[in-house]
Amino acid sequence: MPVYRIGSQEIEYTLRRSAKAQRASLSITPKSFELLVPENATDEQISAVLGRRRAWIIETVQGMEKRAKAQTRVYQFVSGAKIPYRGRMSRLTIEPFEGSLVEVSFRNSFQIRKPSDLSPDSSDAIIESALRLWLKRRVRDDARDFARRHGERHGLNPRGVQIKDQKHMWGSCGQDRQINLNWHLIFAPKPVLEYAVVHEMCHLKHRNHEPEFWDLVGRVLPDWQERKAWLDKNEHMLGWEKVEPSP
Repeated sequence: MPVYRIGSQEIEYTLRRSAKAQRASLSITPKSFELLVPENATDEQISAVLGRRRAWIIETVQGMEKRAKAQTRVYQFVSGAKIPYRGRMSRLTIEPFEGSLVEVSFRNSFQIRKPSDLSPDSSDAIIESALRLWLKRRVRDDARDFARRHGERHGLNPRGVQIKDQKHMWGSCGQDRQINLNWHLIFAPKPVLEYAVVHEMCHLKHRNHEPEFWDLVGRVLPDWQERKAWLDKNEHMLGWEKVEPSP
């Protein structure tokens, strides 16, 4: 991944080339920023773009660092702990039972049943793993529902929808018409997830972020700007940081 240096600070960013891009553009991603350039852009041209947008990059990175510090911290996966889910904080209730696998369900809060013989040393990691798996399945099902609904109505039919653990973007649309989405979108309200799905589906027709692209997004979701604004403002809510207890 390329690195942009500001003084002694090194900032990773995603560089994406596109044959359809007529000019360079910068956009915010969850933990970095993305630079889209025409396919034949030279290193000198890329450096010039970064130099012109230096102040914006500094401000953006500082904002991302501030939001990262505000991210939800989980010290133990025990009853009473809270994690984000669909735009709000949800409580965990954990109970032992005579099964062999951790079971997760949600009814206004998370109900988690763990094997009664699960050792305290391994309990946290196993519960966290089960939660992640449950959340990834839920966001996959929701995203595919949105893709079917809007695909049929607007003629936007991806080859498939996959959920990934992407570090630097909310989603992507490959040349093979495969849509990939960041599983952390499960922590956002469903309308925000819907926006992310529609955003990537619209790239099936428009590979860049030119006005024609946003016009199509607006025809599918007239209030897309409100949903995007929530995502830009609240990205620090989309996940948790597991904090290990001090020895």
